[in-house]
Amino acid sequence: MHTTPAAKRIWLPSPLLLFLLPSLLLIVVFFVVPIGITGVISLTSLDYRFHWDFVGLANFLALWQDTLIPRVLLNTGIYVCATLLLFHLGLGLVLALLTAALPERPAAIFRMIWLLPRFTPSVVYILLWRLLLDPTDYGLLNRLRAALGAAPVDLLTQHPWSVIVVVNGLTGASLGLIIFTAAIESIPRDLLRAARVDGATTSQLVWRIILPLLRWPVMFVTTYQTLSLLASFEAILLLTNGGPFYATEVWTLYAYHHAFTFSAFGYGCAMTVVLMLIGSVVSLLYWRVFRFPRQVQPPPIENG
Repeated sequence: MHTTPAAKRIWLPSPLLLFLLPSLLLIVVFFVVPIGITGVISLTSLDYRFHWDFVGLANFLALWQDTLIPRVLLNTGIYVCATLLLFHLGLGLVLALLTAALPERPAAIFRMIWLLPRFTPSVVYILLWRLLLDPTDYGLLNRLRAALGAAPVDLLTQHPWSVIVVVNGLTGASLGLIIFTAAIESIPRDLLRAARVDGATTSQLVWRIILPLLRWPVMFVTTYQTLSLLASFEAILLLTNGGPFYATEVWTLYAYHHAFTFSAFGYGCAMTVVLMLIGSVVSLLYWRVFRFPRQVQPPPIENG
């Protein structure tokens, strides 16, 4: 009996793949391709004339021999840890707990006011802070001190890190405020009422019920804000430009200065590649600290 060969199947992309295709294209164009270009430039001696020679790992060896790198690493650690712990996590969580205890309308108004600096362009926001902290008699802070009979003060020179952490942290705390508030409001009210009936105090409610249930939001805010702080430098650039005498020079600002001030694009890209490796290591560390693989395991199914 003669049989005809089966018709060839025509492969068609699944609807899910078509749905994800625009996002995948954006990731490739704006994430994968820039990483590849940065990696290639880090292996060259590209300068302001856009002349370059392939130098291999010379930029990375120069980075290893740079005597300012230990200080830059220390500054970066201080900047990230202080801003993250004191404001992005600490203040954001405190504000979320306080506003969750308020009536709905005043709490919403307070959150809206706190979010205003985040909606303001960063340059305008920093310039307002510079106007407030101007070391001359024209600064608003020094005008207030003069009215009280006190001498002028230059906080940007005397306490630069305090100013940087406060200025950056006040805007960063708004993200934690919104995420933690949403997580707190999603906790069943019956659970909190039952704890109250059992005699739990407010502090016990926070430590024994609310905080353990905020593990996922805390993990997200910690990871996202850490990577964001590692890559951000505009506030430091506009406030102190890394000074005085490299006292506030962080990793990304140091790379920016080498690339766009000294036109050492290859060296700046090498620092960027190292920063991407540091960010990857930090992400894996958070993955282990928060025990993410255990969290995603489905609960066991009981028979019967």
